[in-house]
Amino acid sequence: MSPDDGPLLLDGPMGTALEALGLSLPAPLWTAAGVIDRPDSVREVHAGYAAVGASVHTAASFRTTARSLAGSAHAERWVELTTRAVRLCREGAGPGDRVAGCMAPLEDCYRPDLTPDDASLAGEHGAMARVLADAGADLLLVESMCSTRELAAATRAAAATGLPVWSCVTLGPKGRFFDRGQLLDVAAVAQDAGASAFGLNCTPPQLMTPLMDELACAARRPPQLLAYGNAIFAGSEHLSPEDYLGHARRWRAAGTDIIGSCCGTTPAHLAALSALE
Repeated sequence: MSPDDGPLLLDGPMGTALEALGLSLPAPLWTAAGVIDRPDSVREVHAGYAAVGASVHTAASFRTTARSLAGSAHAERWVELTTRAVRLCREGAGPGDRVAGCMAPLEDCYRPDLTPDDASLAGEHGAMARVLADAGADLLLVESMCSTRELAAATRAAAATGLPVWSCVTLGPKGRFFDRGQLLDVAAVAQDAGASAFGLNCTPPQLMTPLMDELACAARRPPQLLAYGNAIFAGSEHLSPEDYLGHARRWRAAGTDIIGSCCGTTPAHLAALSALE
């Protein structure tokens, strides 16, 4: 897709979409519960996003890690379940669409204080990246990172596979994890670690716009900009598809290349993005 054709459309959320279908997603399994118990529903969510125009789809591997499954009855199945998540995504995606293997924080994406030590980050993200690559992912999406240290480790691990890497941070429920200066610094860290796209996700859209402007104007602008906001935090929980499109128009005007939607949004929010130019 050329810039004149509009942004590349990433898909929408998996977890809140599965909950809307009536699935229970207890912590710490979250979307891994869908991969385990309701694979048809996971495939259905992917197919729904393909039907409204998404051309890049995120595998439901957010919590199929060895760490998330430890202590459960599925502790020894993390490679199998990660591979299944990629396969379900491929089956639900449209012809010619790409599958992004999801690499999430090892602990809580809203608790930067829980970020593990460097050795754990390198080892566990390295293992996850290799499994996703072996499963056939077309690119790796490092998402919802809440610390610079983990973003760097996960991005390096993803880049070591030779696949394209897109990396994102979340600002957190109240937009406090990264200020302007920190965000510009972490964008540079992501590039140095091997990311070809950098941006924001799992953040209220109204908090994202000024920072997407900052990233676009940075002296060291990321090769591609990426944005997908949520609709579950205070101030954005009742965001309509039309309202979401209004925010996305501003991200696009700033030069954002890849746009999707995150927790709490629906296929209707994603469909609205087809109006972007």
